[in-house]
Amino acid sequence: MTAQYRVAVAGCGGMANAWIEYALSRSDIQIVALVDIRLESAQAMAAKHEISCLTFTDIKEAIQATEANLVFDVTVPGSHYSISSTALELGCNVFSEKPLAETMEECTKIVEISERTGNAHAVMQNRRYDPRIRSLRNLIESDTIGRVGYISASFFLGAHFGGFRDVMESPLLLDMAIHTFDQARFISGANPISVYCQEFNPPGSWYKGNASAVCIFEMSDGSVFTYQGSWCAEGASTSWEAAWRLNGEKGTAIWDGHEMPYAEVVEAGDQSDKFIRDVERVNGEIVNMDKTFHQGCLEEMFLSLAEERPAETNCRDNRYSMAMVFGALESAKTGQKIDLIQFMSASEL
Repeated sequence: MTAQYRVAVAGCGGMANAWIEYALSRSDIQIVALVDIRLESAQAMAAKHEISCLTFTDIKEAIQATEANLVFDVTVPGSHYSISSTALELGCNVFSEKPLAETMEECTKIVEISERTGNAHAVMQNRRYDPRIRSLRNLIESDTIGRVGYISASFFLGAHFGGFRDVMESPLLLDMAIHTFDQARFISGANPISVYCQEFNPPGSWYKGNASAVCIFEMSDGSVFTYQGSWCAEGASTSWEAAWRLNGEKGTAIWDGHEMPYAEVVEAGDQSDKFIRDVERVNGEIVNMDKTFHQGCLEEMFLSLAEERPAETNCRDNRYSMAMVFGALESAKTGQKIDLIQFMSASEL
């Protein structure tokens, strides 16, 4: 029987394992091609997972030879535009690792091609599929703390990767901040309006480029989101999910990225005579999810195809998260506050 989804996997590095393992868990998916610029990597991946399929070094050739209808793009960021645009134009839907692309113009072009061809494109934002972040968002959506005015995220790790990140110009903003920026949009339900950013490389850094940054975003709901982060902060590490604080009209929500989120809200009753008012704790409710992180995001991507709707992380939505990254880089470069609406519009010209 022919599988509903004939998948060509582009990129056969370590990250591809998670994607392939998910595909092999479903009976409606057949991996028909493995693609890598190093053919031996594609062949090794086929052997590792005992996949009987053709291997290629070119995505166009792979799609045309196998009649693939879905592409997993697990290549390096510099290849995402090429892989996505080629696959979309050849009639395939595309599920891609982050980032959407390497420039704002390329992101906008992918959205245009997806909408012109009618083929879906969605981006892996696996941190949305953490039950704890969904619990935090539920606290906000249920009006537990009232209208939110301020959001902060702190991300501090002393990450000794070695390799390409050590020589990147902006390793934090380009390689990691997309996760936290997308989380901020997910938690708040708001999109970015403007950004001011300062990048720097603190004493003791083992990175060539700027490994630390502070950003101030104005959001579409009137709130202010501040981000402070570093890849070269030794000791007292935060979670990879960042440490979050949201101040609202009625109280504050906290998520340290390790435990469950909670809120402290002002107790009911007359407290007009108190300098600091009494609060009560509201624990975030447990959110049950069958699949989480990478598998959770892939599950949503496939569900969106079955239900013929945009995925939660579709390319048009993800363009806003990418604008936060590119806008922050532009602000750091120019020393100016960047109007992100104009910034995104300029990429459409």
